[in-house]
Amino acid sequence: MKTLTINIPDDVELNEKEAKTLLAAKLYEKGSLSLGQAARLSGYSKRDFMQVLGDFGVSIFDLTEEELETELLNAKKYHL
Repeated sequence: MKTLTINIPDDVELNEKEAKTLLAAKLYEKGSLSLGQAARLSGYSKRDFMQVLGDFGVSIFDLTEEELETELLNAKKYHL
């Protein structure tokens, strides 16, 4: 595992856990980390990390708009 050292201005209130979570969320959003890898980096379970992603406005679904529309149409076919 790599180690990264960064200098953060004193007036920025950010602890190590928050920094890891922000980094993990962004790397997940970019597709650089899987959900499991990002969860481990941030110190959360997958389930909890999915909720954190939602708090950051990061979708856990990697679908294009067209793919999502297709999925919705398919789901409507099975609505009872």
